[in-house]
Amino acid sequence: MRSLNQARAVCEQYHPGLLEALEKIPYAEREEPGSEVVELFRAHGGVGLLIPAEYGGCGATPLEAVRVQQALGSLSPSLAAAACMHHFTAAMLYALTGQEGRLTAAQVDLLHRIVPEQKLMASGWAEGRTQQNILSPTVTATPVEGGYRLSGSKRPCSLSGSMDLLTASIAVPGEDGAPELAVAVVPADAPGLSVHPFWGSDLLAAAESDEVRLEDVFVPEDLVVRTSAEDPHRLDDLQTAGFIWFVLLISAGYTGAAAALVDEVVTRERGTGVERAALALRHEAALGLLEGAARAMSDDSTEGEAAVAGALVARYAVQDALVRNAAQALELLGGMDFITGSHHARLAAAVRPLAFHPPARPAAADPLLRYFAGDSLDLA
Repeated sequence: MRSLNQARAVCEQYHPGLLEALEKIPYAEREEPGSEVVELFRAHGGVGLLIPAEYGGCGATPLEAVRVQQALGSLSPSLAAAACMHHFTAAMLYALTGQEGRLTAAQVDLLHRIVPEQKLMASGWAEGRTQQNILSPTVTATPVEGGYRLSGSKRPCSLSGSMDLLTASIAVPGEDGAPELAVAVVPADAPGLSVHPFWGSDLLAAAESDEVRLEDVFVPEDLVVRTSAEDPHRLDDLQTAGFIWFVLLISAGYTGAAAALVDEVVTRERGTGVERAALALRHEAALGLLEGAARAMSDDSTEGEAAVAGALVARYAVQDALVRNAAQALELLGGMDFITGSHHARLAAAVRPLAFHPPARPAAADPLLRYFAGDSLDLA
């Protein structure tokens, strides 16, 4: 299909040879625990996609990032899910680099080393809890001399086996004593940080989504991103940017898995022309919403709550279309296709977990209804 070919061309532009390397591995091996897909992603420059050029990265646009994610998802839904966690983390942190004084010298130095050293960043946010905002703190932070002691766990935590850094949302005492959101950057080899088995599903098993525990892990003050009196909106900006990036990138990865099935039906001319056209039209309509939200990010035509609402509308529309398309594609591919191999059945099953990523539809329903009626959008 034209749209999938276009997505794969963008991926090849930024990560030459990655898709070919993935295709050389049988699908079952790509998606199993211990798969090499994450290391292939690292080896082909995957780390730098959304990192600005002045920091050694590619500086891809939101639309290009959505297309790269779609290409990855078409070959390895596990890799697309894992890559999303790194990319949305990168997009948040580097969004703070545009204005002097927003980051400490230690933070800037670290960000300059991500691409040259190909450091993968895992997300220790609330992303595994469907009824919760992805940016809600999941780790407790106790102030100590020179920094904080962190305790808590994140499960599941994608990239847990390959991460170099863990970014965690934490609550720290503000100037008035009330808790405020902050972001801690924790080296994966920090004393007290450990990884434990957690993921039990065959689907997305190569995303390395196990449990990460922090037991009295020390993080120095200069590796914690906080608000300040001079920059009170620092974390608000970060939350908004991070939320939109997450919604678009995670949706794009699952869209890629469905795209591979639709492409198979169209290429092999399964079913009638009317059936194939209906399948392709539904896919392209969903993809158009997702890419439209990405374009709005690029041209700054939509900001703040409007951008968040647009991303969520695209996500839920895509979520519905993918499940329907995957089921219909399997039916059109036929019983012999199902009997002779599990590749397509696993791809179809792999689109369903989009529904499990926060915010779940019930949690967002009332806030969106209030927003559509003219009130503010509050997803807390």
